Amino acid sequence: MPHSTRYSIKPTPFFIAGLMFCGFQTSQLQAAESHYPVHVQSCDRVVTFDQAPQAAVPNDSNLIEMMLALRLQDHMVGYTGVSGWKTLDPTLREGIGELPEFSPKYPTKEVLLGADADFYFAGWNYGMKVGGGVTPDTLAPLGIKVYELSESCIHIMDKPKVSMDDMYNDLLNLGRIFNVEARANSLVESYKKELESFHANLAPLTQAVSVFVYDSGEEQPFTAGQHAMPTALIEAAGGKNIVDDVRKSWTQIGWESVIDRAPEVIVIVNYGQVTAQQKIDFLRSNPAFSDIPAIKNNRFVVLEYVEATPGPRNIEAIKRLAKAFRTE
Repeated sequence: MPHSTRYSIKPTPFFIAGLMFCGFQTSQLQAAESHYPVHVQSCDRVVTFDQAPQAAVPNDSNLIEMMLALRLQDHMVGYTGVSGWKTLDPTLREGIGELPEFSPKYPTKEVLLGADADFYFAGWNYGMKVGGGVTPDTLAPLGIKVYELSESCIHIMDKPKVSMDDMYNDLLNLGRIFNVEARANSLVESYKKELESFHANLAPLTQAVSVFVYDSGEEQPFTAGQHAMPTALIEAAGGKNIVDDVRKSWTQIGWESVIDRAPEVIVIVNYGQVTAQQKIDFLRSNPAFSDIPAIKNNRFVVLEYVEATPGPRNIEAIKRLAKAFRTE
């Protein structure tokens, strides 16, 4: 019989690379396993995640952009709440690629269940209504966990006045939920440094510019109160919202208050069927508003909806507001 032979295997570069890749995958898996469970504060609840959601559905364009900023597309199965109110701009369209829109406005439980969603990123009046059919409580039995937009928590609990920290908090919490903490921390730090650098080269104002936010409405204006994101943007830009004493988020007030408080600048929120220019034309055409300084001096700033609500585009919005506040 033939003699026995001891075979030796000479490692090839591909073999070594394969071992390294397997080791890398194992270390990644171990890191992911050690990260969970994660406990995240969402308004007045603590939500526990045992793993990263794999079938997330964000509602509304600004919340979608938060997830895109963290490169979480692979964890999304679709989105809701955009086309019924506004159109997708090119940036957002490119970011979501082929992901489907499950509902043009607020989704129902059945819509989310039909999408096999395991995570819903929404807010109060950003995809959920108090007492409505879609809430954290109604989705929990379906295995769908909810993280609520921080700015919107005022609708169900008391909270401090809105600030940029609300938006930063959401990005950091999403980072923890999806195990991309380093990415989220880096992004938030870059936003803070960008604004710090911008403010360092900005001419100081002798006093805060008085600002009115006009969202919509002719009989009564719908505007941003103390707890709506534009208040934080205006303050970061060197202004003061004329209704920041109203302890509400987005709310209706009377035109008399606007006239009496004489804003120097009016911020127009652009979305929906009525264009920003039509809103400006309405304000200019009403004789009762002719003595409002902002209208008399034609000082309007247009913010797109996705800039005026919490999200990554808040940074550029602050810069544009700051420049407008310093231009007579």
